[in-house]
Amino acid sequence: MALDTESFDLLLPTLQRFIRERLIPAENHLEEHDEVPADIVEDMKAMGLFGLSIPEEFGGIGLSMSQEVQVAYEIGRTALAFRSVFGTNVGIGSQGILMDGTPEQKRDILPRVASGELIMSFALTEPDAGSDAASLKTRADLDGDHYVLNGTKRYITNAPRAGAFTLMARTGGPGAGGVSSFIVPADLPGITLGKTDKKMGQRGTKTCDVILDNVRVPAANIIGGVPGQGFKTAMKVLDRGRLHISAVSCGMAQRILEEATAYARDRKQFGKAIGEFQLIQAMLADSQAELLAGWALVQDVARRFDAKPAQVSDPEVSMHVSCAKLFCTEMVGRVADRGVQVHGGAGYINEYPVERFYRDVRLLRLYEGTTQIQQLIIGRELLRA
Repeated sequence: MALDTESFDLLLPTLQRFIRERLIPAENHLEEHDEVPADIVEDMKAMGLFGLSIPEEFGGIGLSMSQEVQVAYEIGRTALAFRSVFGTNVGIGSQGILMDGTPEQKRDILPRVASGELIMSFALTEPDAGSDAASLKTRADLDGDHYVLNGTKRYITNAPRAGAFTLMARTGGPGAGGVSSFIVPADLPGITLGKTDKKMGQRGTKTCDVILDNVRVPAANIIGGVPGQGFKTAMKVLDRGRLHISAVSCGMAQRILEEATAYARDRKQFGKAIGEFQLIQAMLADSQAELLAGWALVQDVARRFDAKPAQVSDPEVSMHVSCAKLFCTEMVGRVADRGVQVHGGAGYINEYPVERFYRDVRLLRLYEGTTQIQQLIIGRELLRA
């Protein structure tokens, strides 16, 4: 699956112009109002951003992973909340259906996801199950031709906007083999949302608890129609999402470096621009070198991802994905820290973008698998191989 080169070469400059002319100028509004303007969301839908990774047969653009990381890099160059609006549709919200769904599920759900008509959220994390996803407690008990769901999901991105959830629940015994993946419409009786979380950064993103109280979901809504495959589906979905986040991290590192370089060029101390001081140059140089290393890694892993059989989980590719997620999300944290340092006291003031980005990028090391989980995946695969 890939968009033809000519069409992609038209898409990328259009996206770059949209980011430069529409998104970056709206960053202050986003920070002040904690909301992505509705007209920007509509523009995103019109551009096809909600269907980047969904095949053309279902109304999407159908990007390859190598193409998607280039788009993710560009969208990473502005406030991360803008990407979050369509991010769950592109990745973890819809990919489980695309990879493992029945033909009927794909035909029903994916075209509406690609158009932006239907916002999908990924509901895996719980109050007592985050990194240890196989220990989730939300129950799905069979009752005739329905399952009855009870439990609480936590930190669910886009839950207040969602029309449906890709939701993991326990249909069997303990462990990963007892987990199934459901398509759960958000308007079913028994679903309530907790208050919107107040987060350290990424203002404009919306996360909250999703509470399920005797929610009846048709048995036909199990993704793929087979119980007990939900954990495997989730793990396959996360590979693509982690690589996407790695590319976003590189894009944000590029933006922070540009902000720091411009400030170093303009800010005067001791009679000259601070960029003329070697210690400032060293911080910029370290950031540039790490950014280039991370971006080269992302592009290489994306090619590996595209080369493996479609919809097949490859442990070696997953290990490389984890290497990219680990390195790039940690890298952008260091770049953000240096960006603040180059700005000095101004870097601690909300008026400057680096202050916001410093808070925003901290989350990248946590979601879709913490740095420590990536280390475990890498170490386990090295020993297995």
